[in-house]
Amino acid sequence: MVDDKEVEQRHAALASQSRREVLAVLGDAHEPMDATALAARVGLHITTVRFHLEQLENAGLIRREPTHGGHRGRPRVLFSITAAARNAEGHRQLAEVLADALSSDPDGGRARAVAAGERWADANADGISLGADGDAATPLVQMLDRMGFGPVLSGDGDDRAIELLACPFRDTAAAHPGVVCSVHWGLIKRTLNTIGHDSGEVALLPFVEPELCMVPLNLSSREQSDAGVPAIPS
Repeated sequence: MVDDKEVEQRHAALASQSRREVLAVLGDAHEPMDATALAARVGLHITTVRFHLEQLENAGLIRREPTHGGHRGRPRVLFSITAAARNAEGHRQLAEVLADALSSDPDGGRARAVAAGERWADANADGISLGADGDAATPLVQMLDRMGFGPVLSGDGDDRAIELLACPFRDTAAAHPGVVCSVHWGLIKRTLNTIGHDSGEVALLPFVEPELCMVPLNLSSREQSDAGVPAIPS
């Protein structure tokens, strides 16, 4: 049986665009690579790459291979992709398995999925804070971008919304919306709560178009009721 921790780690690791890029480079490499070489390939600071490597390793998607290479001092650490994460189809199948495991819960997996999303937000909250203008949209966009959702802020005034153009688990969400979209709602809700914003003013509207989800902002009490916050399909 897949436990909650594994669900969170796999989902978080595969949802980050930067981690997907690191994983893709390792998958294409003919031999293991170290953090320095990876940082040069993906154009990120080595400290950031090491953070992503740790998340991928914790999720079981890569392995480390320490080697002294005939030199004194600390061993050079090389990384390679695991068989379980060898290709994108494997990632999709893994996400399907995890979502299916949660959907067997009496509530369809919603409670555990939302809780997983909240812990996912907590694990990636560094640097996310309410701006000086008190606007919650900016830090929420920052978090969603960090997680690979391709967020774009649109509209103005009470009609503002965040368009999610690149859900990293769109196919799995379409098959298991009660689980995957609930994870994403947990991420959004906890991010808002962390910066001191009322999550009741925000909704998640999955699949308003085949490849578009939306996060309407600044909902009134009546609109919240009409939208069914969080507006996640059964």
